[in-house]
Order: sequence, then structure tokens, then C-alpha cells
Amino acid sequence: MNEKPGLHPRNKHKSGYDFNSLIQSSPALASFVSKNKYGNETIEFSNPSAVKALNSALLKFYYQISFWDIPKGYLCPPIPGRADYIHHVAELLDYKKGADIRMLDIGVGANCVYPLIAHSEYGWSVVGTDVDEVALTNAQKIISENDLESSVTLRLQTDKTKIFQNIIKKDEFFHLTISNPPFHSSAEEARAGSEKKNRNLGLRKNSSNFGGQNNELWCEGGELEFIKNMIEESVQFKSQCLWFSTLVSKSTTVPLIYEELKKHRIHSIRTLDMAQGQKKSRIIAWKF
Repeated sequence: MNEKPGLHPRNKHKSGYDFNSLIQSSPALASFVSKNKYGNETIEFSNPSAVKALNSALLKFYYQISFWDIPKGYLCPPIPGRADYIHHVAELLDYKKGADIRMLDIGVGANCVYPLIAHSEYGWSVVGTDVDEVALTNAQKIISENDLESSVTLRLQTDKTKIFQNIIKKDEFFHLTISNPPFHSSAEEARAGSEKKNRNLGLRKNSSNFGGQNNELWCEGGELEFIKNMIEESVQFKSQCLWFSTLVSKSTTVPLIYEELKKHRIHSIRTLDMAQGQKKSRIIAWKF
């Protein structure tokens, strides 16, 4: 398990970013680094190019990912939070180094970050799925440029109403499924959420530093409806997956998810709390 400061869940960025090391690894980041009013090195998080350069540097320095890029307007996720998810589910699996683990990433996105971290940190084999062909094309370029074709494969979900159906093949087995579902129930709610986040960060109103396509940010019914559909489909594939899991953004959603799980007579449930800075979220995992 990677123990470098700032990325392991036990550290949670308490020491901030080591910009000197990151710049040595990725010199292009240097042009975006400046000192804030307290004299600390930072970047302008309202600048999408700066955030992308930081992500690229983090992936190269911590995970040996030599090439990483995303198309304009696609989700640029915070790397520490993604790493946090992977480390937590590794502990859920009671992971032993060298074990042959297969992971399914629902909604891999153009950034392909979860498979990159899971393979780099633990050597897992990953199948990533998405409904967006442009996203998968970019993710495939990242995989190819880093010579990961034998470890990370991609599948297009042709039916936007399905999650595991059309993806998990007959007699195929996964130790774990992960998902970072669309949190919002409409485009309007997504915009309001972005504006609130920007206010909390002190960013300008129309800043879109993390980007995101519609299918990445919102779906009908929001994260609750998406997860309810996931639970219902998981029953059909209970013999082909050990653990199912999903990120849950809203704490108010948690008891409703538990109700849904118990409705399907699923009683082996775990809630894994996560925190990065002031942001709090959690993973809900279940097995049959």
C-alpha cells in the first residue's frame, strides 16, 4: 500500500501537497504554482488547466502514470479522494499483496483514474464501463499510452438504464464493483451544487475547475435512484460479485439506501466514512 504523505486515507492531506517533489517529476506544473497570502505554495483551483496539471503530476509522482489527459469539459476528479476510495475497499477485501483481484468500475469516465490507482497500488485487473463513447476513447488512450492493456479493459454500456446488465458476462466473476454515481437529479441542481462548492472554496461564480458532462453530474432521480437501480441489479449478479460498492455524497441518502438493501434481504452491509479536507462522504458496500 502506498504510504506517501497526502494520499493515504490515514493522512488525508494534513501536510498539503509536496509541490517541490511534484514539480521535479512534472516540470509543467511549475507555471501554475504560486504563494498564497500565508506564504504557502498552492495553485489556482479555479483554473481548469492548473487542476489538470496538478492531477497529471500526482498520477506521475505517486502512481507512475507517464501520460494522462482529458478532453475539455470532462470531469477532472480530485486524485486524493479517488485514492481514498481504492484504499478503503482494499481494506474491505482484506487485501493480500499478490492476490488476483478483479474490479469492475461503473462509470470509468474519460479520466480513468480509479483503474489507474487500483492497478498501480495493488496490481488489480480492472474492467471499466461507461455510456459515453468519447469518454471511453480517451480512457483507452490513457491505458494504451501507459501500456496497461493487459490489466485494464473497457466496455461500452449501450443501455443507459442498465448498470451491470450487458456488462458482466456469463460465468465472469469480480471481487469488487465500485461506482461514483451522478449526485444530482437535474442539470439545474448540478449547477447550483457547483456554485455552492465554488462559494465554499472562494472561487468565482462560474468557475468549472472540475468540469463534468451531463451523465457524469446528474441523472433522473439523482444518486438515490441510481443506487437503488444498482442494488436491484446486484441481486441478479450476486453469484458473480463478492462485494458491490458505491460512493454516497449525501448523508441523507444513507438510511434510504439501507432500507432498499434490506428490502432485497441484503444484510451484510458496510458504511466506510471518508474525508478529504472539509469534504465528507462515504462508501456503502454490500454482499450476499
